[in-house]
Amino acid sequence: MNSLSVIKGVLFDLDGVLYIGSRAIEGASESVEHIRTAGFTCRFITNTSNLSLVSLQQKINALGFSVTREEIISAPQAARLFLRRQSDPVCRLLLADDIKQDFGEFRQSDTEADYVVVGDIGDVWSYRLLNEVFNCLIGGAKLIAIHKNRFWQTEAGLQMDIGGFIEALEYASGVQAMIIGKPSPDFFQVALDDMGLKASEAVIIGDDIDTDVGGGQLAGLRGILVKTGKYRPAYAEAAKIKPDWIVDSIRDLPAALGL
Repeated sequence: MNSLSVIKGVLFDLDGVLYIGSRAIEGASESVEHIRTAGFTCRFITNTSNLSLVSLQQKINALGFSVTREEIISAPQAARLFLRRQSDPVCRLLLADDIKQDFGEFRQSDTEADYVVVGDIGDVWSYRLLNEVFNCLIGGAKLIAIHKNRFWQTEAGLQMDIGGFIEALEYASGVQAMIIGKPSPDFFQVALDDMGLKASEAVIIGDDIDTDVGGGQLAGLRGILVKTGKYRPAYAEAAKIKPDWIVDSIRDLPAALGL
């Protein structure tokens, strides 16, 4: 771990690293504060797309952390910033109601959209909905995916994520989705720019070997895989992506950083 001595900033994935559902991982808040007190710049990055920025901050802090809204960089917020740079876009929002609050500034239409924005909508998915979106894309709309995760860890176990639906829409329509969140290098660069650090000066710790570790490495960061959350030994061992380091829990990160 000696090469971690050059690290000045830490990007923390949220779900599966700091907490699972409504339960904080043991020792997580203490580890974050230890790292922060030692002078590391911290950002909290997530593909979570069922909570608004306000709700997300409230959830994190209710679990015992002390995180400011400015320290949170979520994929939905990155999508909102992208849409702001477009010319008065009309959107169809396949987003949780809480997240939709953050997109209220944009005109919306279910049939005449310039952009279809897809995030976590739980059990709302149906063949009819997929076909409606398919027809929007065939009609010229662009597809924005908040992320393309395969699965995620819930308190009840692993659950299929939206990646399969995005893949189906791409296949049927021939339209390639713009992936806003992890593992997009642009998403990691937003975080690095916000921290004022080079990629070589930061590390990402996450439970997803594909989007967290692989995405971070693609952007030039070091990637630490944590054995909590969605981590599964067989999946990690079979992956082409190789973490720079593997730790049992977020509790082990301060020691890995030499603290």
